[in-house]
Amino acid sequence: MPTMVSIQVGRAQTFDYERPADGKSRNWTTAFFKLPISGNVHAGELGLVGDQQADRKNHGGIDKAVLAYSADHYAYWQASLSLPDIPFGGFGENLTIAGLDENRVCIGDRWQAGAVMLEVSQPRQPCWKMGRRWKMPDLPKQVIQNGKSGWYLRVLNEGELAAGMDIELISRPHPNWTVSRANRSLYHESDNTHGLQELADLAELSHAWREELLDRVARRSI
Repeated sequence: MPTMVSIQVGRAQTFDYERPADGKSRNWTTAFFKLPISGNVHAGELGLVGDQQADRKNHGGIDKAVLAYSADHYAYWQASLSLPDIPFGGFGENLTIAGLDENRVCIGDRWQAGAVMLEVSQPRQPCWKMGRRWKMPDLPKQVIQNGKSGWYLRVLNEGELAAGMDIELISRPHPNWTVSRANRSLYHESDNTHGLQELADLAELSHAWREELLDRVARRSI
């Protein structure tokens, strides 16, 4: 059974960043630096207690309350990035889950962990802050290419979470729409308007993804 091997939260912090082109320092603010917590943490409608989002326009909210990432990806990244010590939480996730990945999670899945009910709302779209965190500007592009994105969750039933909890699949309304397939549709098969429309029509898909997909469909219909 899939297991939450680690839980992380982070607070918004401001850092200096030296731009290679001009050598000048620029400030940037992020809550990407997540740290593991011990004991229980409350999962509410807007996320985990103690967790923040620096960019509330593109992160957080009901549709993206909690970010999950596969623990099974870490061996790949540690070798690929030559970062053998990259820890759980290194991809900005709240929940690091063993036994699941983008091929084994579907849009609309409902997963139970203790009293908490979670629902898969969309894949995570990697942003530039991921690359800046690890001083690898092309890291988001690598994630888009290999599909090791992670996925966002709504919290349908609030409650306490703790590392070591098993999670159980309760329902799967869209078994044909894995997170991997959703990623491929957005990034690699965007000319397939039928597929984009089918994905957009999933009731459980996040509002942000639906709007982006429908915009692409409309532009390709002109």
